[in-house]
Amino acid sequence: MRRLAARGAAGDAGEAAAPAADRTDCARGRGRSPWRLIDLRAIWDTGVVLPAADWKGPSSGVAGRRLNKAEALSSVRKAQFERLEAARPRGPGSRERGPVLRMAGQQPPPWVLAALLLCLPSLGGAIEIPMDPSIQNELSQPPTITKQSVKDHIVDPRDNILIECEAKGNPAPSFHWTRNSRFFNIAKDPRVSMRRRSGTLVIDFRSGGRPEEYEGEYQCFARNKFGTALSNRIRLQVSKSPLWPKENLDPVVVQEGAPLTLQCNPPPGLPSPVIFWMSSSMEPITQDKRVSQGHNGDLYFSNVMLPDMQTDYSCNARFHFTHTIQQKDAFTLKVLTNHPYNDSSLRNHPDMYSARGVAERTPSFMYPQGTASSQMVLRGMDLLLECIASGVPTPDIAWYKKGGDLPSDKAKFENFNKALRITNVSEEDSGEYFCLASNKMGSIRHTISVRVKAAPYWLDEPKNLILAPGEDGRLVCRASGNPKPTVQWMVNGEPLQSAPPNPNREVAGDTIIFRDTQISSRAVYQCNTSNEHGYLLANAFVSVLDVPPRMLSPRNQLIRVILYNRTRLDCPFFGSPIPTLRWFKNGQGSNLDGGNYHVYENGSLEIKMTRKEDQGIYTCVATNILGKAENQVHLEVKDPTRIYRMPEDQVAKRGTTVQLECRVKHDPSLKLTVSWLKDDEPLYVSNRMKKEDESLTIFGVAERDQGSYTCIASTELDQDLAKAYLTVLADQATPTNRLAALPKGRPDRPRDLELTDLAERSVRLTWIPGDDNNSPITDYVVQFEEDQFQPGVWHDHSKFPGSVNSAVLHLSPYVNYQFRVIAVNEVGSSHPSLPSERYRTSGAPPESNPADVKGEGTRKNNMEITWTPMNATSAFGPNLRYIVKWRRRETREAWSNVTVWGSRHVVGQTPVYVPYEIRVQAENDFGKGPEPDTVIGYSGEDYPRAAPTDVKIRVLNSTAVSLQWNRVYSDTVQGQLREYRAYYWRESSLLKNLWVSQKRQQASFPGDRLRGVVSRLFPYSNYKLEMVVVNGRGDGPRSETKEFATPEGVPSAPRRFRVRQPNLETIHLEWDHPEHPNGILTGYTLKYVAFNGTKVGKQIVENFSPNQTKFTMQRADPVSRYRFTLSARTQVGSGEAATEESPAPPNEATPTAAYTNNQADIATQGWFIGLMCAVALLVLILLIVCFIKRSRGGKYPVREKKDVPLGPEDPKEEDGSFDYSDEDNKPLQGSQTSLDGTIKQQESDDSLVDYGEGGEGQFNEDGSFIGQYTVKKDKEETEGNESSEATSPVNAIYSLA
Repeated sequence: MRRLAARGAAGDAGEAAAPAADRTDCARGRGRSPWRLIDLRAIWDTGVVLPAADWKGPSSGVAGRRLNKAEALSSVRKAQFERLEAARPRGPGSRERGPVLRMAGQQPPPWVLAALLLCLPSLGGAIEIPMDPSIQNELSQPPTITKQSVKDHIVDPRDNILIECEAKGNPAPSFHWTRNSRFFNIAKDPRVSMRRRSGTLVIDFRSGGRPEEYEGEYQCFARNKFGTALSNRIRLQVSKSPLWPKENLDPVVVQEGAPLTLQCNPPPGLPSPVIFWMSSSMEPITQDKRVSQGHNGDLYFSNVMLPDMQTDYSCNARFHFTHTIQQKDAFTLKVLTNHPYNDSSLRNHPDMYSARGVAERTPSFMYPQGTASSQMVLRGMDLLLECIASGVPTPDIAWYKKGGDLPSDKAKFENFNKALRITNVSEEDSGEYFCLASNKMGSIRHTISVRVKAAPYWLDEPKNLILAPGEDGRLVCRASGNPKPTVQWMVNGEPLQSAPPNPNREVAGDTIIFRDTQISSRAVYQCNTSNEHGYLLANAFVSVLDVPPRMLSPRNQLIRVILYNRTRLDCPFFGSPIPTLRWFKNGQGSNLDGGNYHVYENGSLEIKMTRKEDQGIYTCVATNILGKAENQVHLEVKDPTRIYRMPEDQVAKRGTTVQLECRVKHDPSLKLTVSWLKDDEPLYVSNRMKKEDESLTIFGVAERDQGSYTCIASTELDQDLAKAYLTVLADQATPTNRLAALPKGRPDRPRDLELTDLAERSVRLTWIPGDDNNSPITDYVVQFEEDQFQPGVWHDHSKFPGSVNSAVLHLSPYVNYQFRVIAVNEVGSSHPSLPSERYRTSGAPPESNPADVKGEGTRKNNMEITWTPMNATSAFGPNLRYIVKWRRRETREAWSNVTVWGSRHVVGQTPVYVPYEIRVQAENDFGKGPEPDTVIGYSGEDYPRAAPTDVKIRVLNSTAVSLQWNRVYSDTVQGQLREYRAYYWRESSLLKNLWVSQKRQQASFPGDRLRGVVSRLFPYSNYKLEMVVVNGRGDGPRSETKEFATPEGVPSAPRRFRVRQPNLETIHLEWDHPEHPNGILTGYTLKYVAFNGTKVGKQIVENFSPNQTKFTMQRADPVSRYRFTLSARTQVGSGEAATEESPAPPNEATPTAAYTNNQADIATQGWFIGLMCAVALLVLILLIVCFIKRSRGGKYPVREKKDVPLGPEDPKEEDGSFDYSDEDNKPLQGSQTSLDGTIKQQESDDSLVDYGEGGEGQFNEDGSFIGQYTVKKDKEETEGNESSEATSPVNAIYSLA
């Protein structure tokens, strides 16, 4: 059985909405509410409002109306705003409306719309007036623009023109338009009409007319009796797609390898067309890093090759609105070449250009021209930088930013690295960028100075302002831009300067302040902020309402909640001025707040842990200066749903019957539903299954029934579930010994738990062990659960050996214990036993105090005291709380104290970084805990007030300096001294025209030190340095800037050290100057040495002047390779070296060299020498045997000498014999293999070719051969000796030696 912690799934909705508790009143204008209104019907159906995904902590709340930037509120207004917040999460469980439960999908009543729209103004900008007629008839609203066309409105000339303008207000607004700042009389133009109940203009061309006649700047005005709202100035333009002018283009003649630009020059369209290149046969032009299209539409060839003339090139322009493509006349290329044959095999040649006779040349820029240019971009737009270069081979393009790195999160490379795009440009993206074009012949760079300007953008956009009569408020219009934008205020579409004077209104730059507002103050204000790059226009109305309190929810709501869960009681209300809200229970006279109750600023009442005694009638009363209103909420507390007899894991054989139990205890007033899952999917109850209220029976178990079964017991408020696993044995025969037939497994759960020997602080727990499943039980783990602080959570209590089944448990006071036991063997742990009955110990005062008491400042004028709260077994009684005491250290002032229910307390108005004595003592309803220990804490730190003085710098070497300074006075640190910190940066290099990064770096010196060393500096550079003091708050003021220079050092390695070997006689070396010269270069030192395998020649040293970057050497040995080491020198010495090796020799030289190396290597091995000695000894023995046989002399029959009998064609001697001494130089029969791997086939003794071609061979009259062996012996002496020597082991040894 597996128990799942899924209780109270629907009973703790208060947790989801808990962030609303910490938010401040929106009327204080401190930020934007994190709540978003997605769907009013969905919020009504679920009863829960959830925060937005980006909620990250306390934020400003939302009230029944919004006071933007209300910093000067009246006392009445301020007190009322502190009591309202709109995020009203529903309490757990369902909610009844009178005797009838609210059903999902029911139409939300008007009070819900009013509460959400009036209490959540930030969701849609202006506050919505609810559609409830009783409220709508009373509340008025100035116009608000809700929809309008874009500022640059481009239209299709083939369609009717539509210029949108929609607005809302109460009463509904009327509309009129201006065109080019003059009144636009719609009635006089039959083509122009305005949509009903809207300001949208429709210009109809079905009866004729030219759209171009209506181009211009339009502005919409929405007006009712409370004010006038304005749209943006809408610039209307008609899309244009002009034809391409006809051209007669001559063939473009170009030398192979030269650069080429094919200009597109598309006709000016509106909007600009999309450019792409194709052939006249509509085949796309393949682009790569050699051939590509620029941002201006031109086609660039870094170098032209002969295959480029196989097609023609046509520029195409696609126009967006008309969906047409204009094609320019095609270019044709004529390529002049030194290699007229277009051999396709040359395309994959490693050096295609030299193979075609194209001269290599250094890169040069085709676009942009020159070495420097500038570019301006607007903030928020994309920055596109482009560099296209020519050269042979095709150059590679790389991008850099001076003084920093490219923004990796916004930068991307396009067009084969020829373009750099930086998206969403901001001010920090300004600076100097440069592109570097390089090939093996050299490099060139182009610097682009980027200036970031900005059209106006909002820092603080004015918001609609709703006030009560007599209240104060303000409209703020702050924008930034580059250049800095100007701000112009208007009221109802007219400049504020020409509006009638208003003594209650004061304009202070970007702010309008309203004091003692009255009903007549209602109007719509416009803020227009602009600079040379654009403008922003915002409407914000000021509305004054005077409404007595009214309740927005039905009366006598019923809320049901599960016992020990958290819940909230909501009381949505509305009024102006915003009312205050108080709660009462069962008609009691005292306001509910504190202890188990907590009232949030929005008026919701939270009950932290609901008990039976919390049932009752709760009354909320809303009051303002115009009256009061009240409502009642009925709270019912229900028992939780629990599965007390859970299904158990079972092993059954096929064909038997299995019963899974699931017995449930629940609140009788709630409807219980029991359902089953199999393998976490809904169980289909077949005719072999029987589902009852407390069990599931499976008849005729089959293999497909094996799996996990989950019992789910649920009510409309909560649920509980338990899982068991059914194993089906395939063997139908019943095993004689079931335990022996099954492998070792986890033990079964203990059962029948019993509590005896009940005492005040102890109890005896006894249990019956379960089956050990062939593995002895080693331990029992006893766990407990308490129902006060963490109900449903089990904790380990103690552990006992596997040989016992009864133990005395030591208990804590005032804990309602419930125990369970888990058995453990070597396989694993059993499932927990069923819980025991509960046993509550009597209460007592705490015997300990909270741990980890700390006092630290979170601001410069406070100290936050925190501690680790005590758990349930340490509380010892109800209503655990903490007595927090503090006083300044080393003073005799009295202790300040406060009683806290949580785990923190903030002491305000403290001096900066002052030590305090702190004590935190636990207390419950039975008494106080022991006297606590005193802990020293500190109030908040402030930034240091002084900088280190008398900073002295001493240069140690070219990369390090030592610092010395005077310490600051302790009272100026204003906190704990963390470190002294040096900020330093490289101002310039002592070498002229060397660009350096001025990025600031820092070196830290922890503690109260007076000296330190700054290392890793660049030699031969000018530096600046500042010192600061750092405490826990941050950096203090900076010291006087010091300047110093580092002496010369050794340079870094030469860059791009390259070794080329054009032939077997010469080697070319090339390099670039070091990236960091670190001084004045005096020259270069080249060291090189020849090597062949393990053999190394004598090192040769060459010295060069500082301007020399090339060297050519003549090879002395065409087989050996060379290792080169190159370093640069200053007066200090040689720097880091760059090492390269010459390429491997050509392929035809490789086998000889490899053979020589292998031969030399093998000849030095001991095993090879031993083998050769053994072979030599064997040959010596064979020679001795041969000499012994030869000394005998005589003649032998030929057939005895040969391995095969003579054929009939074999020549015969007259006597059939020959002298043995004539054959001692003949090769052995068969084939012989020489050491060089060649195979020489033994020639036949009877070959007529040998005899026939011999000049001295002749036949007798009878056909017999004369001089058979004399002629052949001469032949073999001239041709066979070489083979004989090569195959001889002795000769092999001599050749290796």
